[in-house]
Amino acid sequence: MQEKDRKTVTLVLGGVRSGKSRWAQELAEKAERVAYVATAQACDAEMREKIRRHQEDRPKLWQTLEEPLELARVLVDHAPEFDLLLVDCLTVFVANLLEAAEADPASLERRIVSFLDALRTVPISLVLVSNEVGSGVVPPYPLGRKYRDVLGELNQRVAAIADNVVLMVAGLPLALKGNIEALP
Repeated sequence: MQEKDRKTVTLVLGGVRSGKSRWAQELAEKAERVAYVATAQACDAEMREKIRRHQEDRPKLWQTLEEPLELARVLVDHAPEFDLLLVDCLTVFVANLLEAAEADPASLERRIVSFLDALRTVPISLVLVSNEVGSGVVPPYPLGRKYRDVLGELNQRVAAIADNVVLMVAGLPLALKGNIEALP
């Protein structure tokens, strides 16, 4: 990362196919011991194919940690093993949280707060990927609006903690916060 032993939190935002995952991966490749934290679940053929493509694109030396809901626990438990954790993505994480909150509404904020606390305290660098949904059309149904609102709020809360925030547009990184000149 910027300094060999300095912990940084970098949030990489963008729309669909903006290049955010690829750019985040290029950034993570600068670290020696990297874990890819996957939040997606292979629930249908389309998602299985997307997961397969992402797996093929990752360096073979990286370890993959799969966790749809308890990101805080994964960050805290696995931080000592790695130099950097790449979380891809917060967009799917929020969808998973909303689905779980149907049975336990209090779990949504509890898991988000735990995750934000982990971002502040883990002793390694983190790269977090998320979709920017605030520029899109207002969803016509209540759950879509709730999803957009929860993800937008989470992105704001993560950005407040992050050292660097990058917006990807057409494969190009735009620094919103921090200095990305030392980054890819």
